[in-house]
Amino acid sequence: MSTELSLAAWALLLAVIQLLLPAMARNRETGIGYNAGPRDRPGPPMGTMTARLFRAQANLFETLPLFLAAVVINHLAGVEGSMTLWGCWLYLLARVIYLPLYAFGVPWLRSLVWAVGLFGLVLLILNLLIPG
Repeated sequence: MSTELSLAAWALLLAVIQLLLPAMARNRETGIGYNAGPRDRPGPPMGTMTARLFRAQANLFETLPLFLAAVVINHLAGVEGSMTLWGCWLYLLARVIYLPLYAFGVPWLRSLVWAVGLFGLVLLILNLLIPG
């Protein structure tokens, strides 16, 4: 398996972690009984950290399909190389760093890290569009 596909698998693991973290945080706020039930009535308001974890999750899920598609298309086209490696590493590392920055409410740096991840995604797409 190529390094790019391995990094895509790690991104999927990150997505699973980002599914679990806000769910566990919300479970601490509402209790297992509420979360296991039908939730017909709204629960108590979300805490700050829980809300941030849910927003970080949504943010990851906005770009993850694009990242996975770009990795797979580059692989199938047989055009993996230094640009795809850089793109994958930048995307994944930025997404890993982004999560705690968002959870702890760190401004500016969080946005910069997000931009680095987006740049990694752009590298993957450009690799498909610019003949090598």
